[in-house]
Amino acid sequence: MFANGLQGWHLIILVLLVVLLFGAKRLPDAARSIGKSMKIFKAETKDLAGDKSASHEDAEPVETKQIPATPAPAAATDQQVADLQRQLDELKKQQAADQPQKNAS
Repeated sequence: MFANGLQGWHLIILVLLVVLLFGAKRLPDAARSIGKSMKIFKAETKDLAGDKSASHEDAEPVETKQIPATPAPAAATDQQVADLQRQLDELKKQQAADQPQKNAS
């Protein structure tokens, strides 16, 4: 059946040893990761060979997002900066007022 004296029962023993060593629960995950690795390896070897179009067909699509082209109006941005500066000044005043009370305790 097989060359070099390798028979069917030899393969059965090998499969049983692999299942005993790794466990039945981890084998599907291992097979899945090997499959993904082979897919990546094939894509990279195609890129090295110069066949760019075939590697892009096999590759998973990359999700891209576009930044809106219209910037915020300058007046609204200036207003937001002014509001944030005012809030920061108020927080600094509150913190300065709270410091003497903590030091007096």
